This record gives sequence, structure tokens and C-alpha cells, in this order.
Amino acid sequence: MKTEILKEIIKRKSLKEDFAVLTNLSTGSSEIFDSKKLLSREFKNYENKIKNFYNLKKNGIIDETEIFILNYIKPVEVIIVGAVHIAQYLIDLLKNFNFIVTIIDPRKYFTTEQRFQKVKIINEWPKNALEIMKTNKNFALITLTHDPKIDDPALNYALKNNFFYIGALGSKKTHENRCKRLKEAGFSEKEIRSIHGPIGIKFGGKSTPEIALSIVAQLVSETNKLLLNSKN
Repeated sequence: MKTEILKEIIKRKSLKEDFAVLTNLSTGSSEIFDSKKLLSREFKNYENKIKNFYNLKKNGIIDETEIFILNYIKPVEVIIVGAVHIAQYLIDLLKNFNFIVTIIDPRKYFTTEQRFQKVKIINEWPKNALEIMKTNKNFALITLTHDPKIDDPALNYALKNNFFYIGALGSKKTHENRCKRLKEAGFSEKEIRSIHGPIGIKFGGKSTPEIALSIVAQLVSETNKLLLNSKN
């Protein structure tokens, strides 16, 4: 593979872009492909088949060709508010998937390097932290603290900015009170219902690792829906 291709791969991954690398197994030549890029003459005859594999995010040799495609899918950004115990289990599980995680918690004594390694941490109040982050509707938010002073500003921000996934930890009673506060803040019933609360899929788990697993399972499910909708 040429140096130019490798440099472009590194650049696009740093920019968190969707793209694919095409390789002609007969000639050994490669090029970068995305939904906006025109194919060179060498790959042009297989354009429809390449686009089909690309849109489905399939890797491998394209049917009835000598073209190998390797897709790079931009990671989904997940913001966790609250560096509490369950956050450690969430981090361990999330690193197995295509997620980039940021933890927000103003309480520095919770966010020690000993507890959270190789994770971006912002020791600010969520309102301040989120306003300086470059977020979009493809972000996910998970709130864990049960503290309205910390969780509510993050939920307000995520609802206003249409995050594709918003989940909040807490009992049914805690969530009822949370919904009342959000309604008083001016959010509609539809907007409030978009919050997954209590967070996680229901499979009867009660322990901290089981709750973390239920949250990740729900997040992965909603992420797959997001990716599917983006292809249509």
C-alpha cells in the first residue's frame, strides 16, 4: 500500500470520518472511497457493487470481482455524566465496541487516574463542559449520579441538541421526579419520553455489572438503529 494511502487513512481516522479502502487483488493497487468520492478508472466498472458493500458496511472480497473492501466506521461519541462505580464497568464494556467515551464530573476525587485509565475526563459542571464540546445529534448521553444539580443540566443539553440516545440511571420514582423537573423546564411529553429511564434493557439483572451490561446492550441497539437509518 502506498504511503499516500496510509497517510490519508490516518488523517481520515483522526477526523472520525466514514470511508473504505479498496484494493484490487489482481494489481495490488488501492484507493480511498467514500459516498462523495468518484472512483478511478480501475474501480469504476464495479461502482454499483462497491457502493452496495460500502452502504452495508460489509468487508471482504466483493462478489464476482477481485476487489477487496475494508470499511472504517466513525466511532459514536458517548458522554457519561458521573464518575461513579458503575461507570468503571461501563468503560470496560464500551471499549469492546466502536465508541469514544468522555466522562464529565466536577468532583475530582472521583475521577482519579487509578479509577479511569485512558479515558477523556472533564472536571467541569456538565453545563460548562457540554457547551465547549463539539457535539451533534449523533452523540449519546448517559447520566449516573442521581443528583439533579449534575444530571439535569446534561439532560437539558442533550434534549435541546437532539442526541440520538439519552439514558438516565435511577429508580422509577427517581425518574418520575426527573420527568417532572424537565416538564417544568419546558420540555414536551414527547421529548421527555425519548429519555431511556430507568436506563437499560430489562432482563432482571440487579448487580452493578449486570446493570452496566443492560445499559451497553440498549446503547448498542440504538446505535445500530442510527447506523441503519443513516444508510437509508
